[in-house]
Amino acid sequence: MAAGAEEKLKELGIVLPVLPEPGGNYLAAKRVGNMVYLAGVISTSDGAVLTGTAGADRAIDEGYVAARACGLTQLAVLRRHLGSLDAVKCVVTVNGYVNAIAGFADSPRIINGASDLFVAVFGDAGRHVRAAIGVSALPRNALVELQMTVEIKGN
Repeated sequence: MAAGAEEKLKELGIVLPVLPEPGGNYLAAKRVGNMVYLAGVISTSDGAVLTGTAGADRAIDEGYVAARACGLTQLAVLRRHLGSLDAVKCVVTVNGYVNAIAGFADSPRIINGASDLFVAVFGDAGRHVRAAIGVSALPRNALVELQMTVEIKGN
């Protein structure tokens, strides 16, 4: 039998980050039926915002790391909301926003940082539909913001 998501995190040596409080009047996650909608999270590491602009002062590999950091935060949000990542049936959608210069064409390569993480943790259930969009600004000058939706097991 395949390892569950929680076991897979252990196998991969992944420790999820401590979650910050929401920065406004919204929920970090909201369940509707078997779907959980997650608010956008910005790229952080060890409590500091990963900032910059792709194509100017940040390279694709730095963006990839920032997108992965967003994915880790979203996994922590899910664990807090559901009690366990093993409750996730599949990742449905990922919307990734990259703080980028005008004409930056590699947003998908950056958002792969989150997509690759979800497939590593959930296997085929981590495959999702997505958008990878370059934008002119993000909150707190973050390099990446990530919003997503998952389906959960059971009723």
